[in-house]
Amino acid sequence: MKITIAQLNPVVGDVEGNLERIKLILAQDQNQSDLVVLPELFLTGYPPVGILEREWFLQKTANSLRELVSLSRDYSQTGILVGAPTLAERKQGRVLHNSALLIYRGEIVFTQHKSFLPAYDLFNEAYYFKPAEKVAIVDFKGTKLGIILGEDLWQKPVESGGESSPVNTFTELAGQAGLIINIAAFPFYMGWEEKVYELASEVARKHKIPLLLVNQVGGNDELIFNGQSMFFNEQGESVLVGPSFKEYITTVDTKVATTRGYYSPRSAIGSVHDALVLGIRDYFRKTGFNQAVLGLSGGIDSAVVCCLAAKALGSENVLGISMPSPYSSTGSVEDSRELAHNLGVKFKVIPIAPLFQEYLHTLQPYFQGERGVVDTTEENLQARIRGNILMAFSNKYGYLLLVAGNKSELLVGYCTLYGDMSGGLSVITDLSKTLVYELAAYINKDQVLIPEAIINKAPSAELRPDQVDQDTLPPYSLLDQVLDLYMEENRSPEEIIALGFEEGMVRWVIQTVKRNEYKRRQAVLGLRVTRNPLGPKRQFPVAAKF
Repeated sequence: MKITIAQLNPVVGDVEGNLERIKLILAQDQNQSDLVVLPELFLTGYPPVGILEREWFLQKTANSLRELVSLSRDYSQTGILVGAPTLAERKQGRVLHNSALLIYRGEIVFTQHKSFLPAYDLFNEAYYFKPAEKVAIVDFKGTKLGIILGEDLWQKPVESGGESSPVNTFTELAGQAGLIINIAAFPFYMGWEEKVYELASEVARKHKIPLLLVNQVGGNDELIFNGQSMFFNEQGESVLVGPSFKEYITTVDTKVATTRGYYSPRSAIGSVHDALVLGIRDYFRKTGFNQAVLGLSGGIDSAVVCCLAAKALGSENVLGISMPSPYSSTGSVEDSRELAHNLGVKFKVIPIAPLFQEYLHTLQPYFQGERGVVDTTEENLQARIRGNILMAFSNKYGYLLLVAGNKSELLVGYCTLYGDMSGGLSVITDLSKTLVYELAAYINKDQVLIPEAIINKAPSAELRPDQVDQDTLPPYSLLDQVLDLYMEENRSPEEIIALGFEEGMVRWVIQTVKRNEYKRRQAVLGLRVTRNPLGPKRQFPVAAKF
């Protein structure tokens, strides 16, 4: 069977636009393939979440599906396997299925609903969909196909919201199907590419069934999908492994494509780099922005974000602004200027000392006595002045403001609300400071884009004389270890201390994380590239004591 893999990048909600992509694939194929396979929920884009509750949207999706079914008559030699939501009738109200539909010669000849519905984080499919009650084989052009969706690739049955338990797909399909097709929308996280390769290979080998996985690619809000569609023979050997982080269309003949294909795992930090570039590019493209602005502090975080933005959008579409205060070092401006020159991005210097002095003068009558002592209030004024200037450029010229805060800072609240947290998209919010340095080294691997002075200088907010981050925080090498143990491994303070970390430091870090949840609740949408990102998945209560 000749199968065209359509690893495409849909826009969530753009049902008509996604349908046009299918039409283009069919027109290019010209009945050469037996089957064209598209990703999970491709017609709506994944994840559609709340718009699934809009009746007009469901009607629009149904209309586009009918148009696709009608169109299939013009391609009488080619079947179309596409993901879309379908209605499931029940006694009280209506619910949906996450479905794979096999369309051929003007008919939907087979429908398979998703069995395992993730009930966590941003996906929460169990809220919108009803699990499949059964799985079945379809005989298509002489091949018995077993069709599964997303997490059905590996999950066992679980109870789902009081509904019937989803079936164990491979128990049902093993021994019956001649080919398993998994249409998916698996989001990327660091280490995922190699893991899903090994998982799919194991499934094919264990059940002795050839396996085709077609995965969505592209960025949708904070989620990034890497693609890497794959075909395995019945020995679990990869016959084909598609590229990551870009669209990919190819045709594989399952009868002759049996020899093992070459697969080489990518570096984890290289994948993170490419994921963030794709996440930036798609967020801009899908929200209608063309140009970015960001503050260049002379530090590692803003330098890395500027490099990613230039790669994603083109240097001509990025503006970096240096905003020195009375406490800024000469290097903060000159290092930023060198970075901008290396990248070819636009660069401006706007000193904030006059504005800062005007703020201090205006507030001086009200900050007297004990209140007159200089503290973080004055430091935060500088960050908020910078945020206002950057937002003014955003408003005036239509730039999207990129935020350069990292995960380590956000966890302990080492950032200013309505200051350096202001913006439209947070790029490295899911990277620890340690990973930011790794990413900088990766960016510089072929040529020095980030000046060595930026990489080697001690991190500093430069909001008071001779300030460095380590005045307030533990060294990042220690801080990131404690944060990882507490946030990623869910270790208790006592368990972390028992590993040899200083007790006072551990308790300060954990208390500071809890105390700053209110800041994280107000943080800008951020791109996700690790298994345990901040956001809906990792929220603490704010008004709480624990």
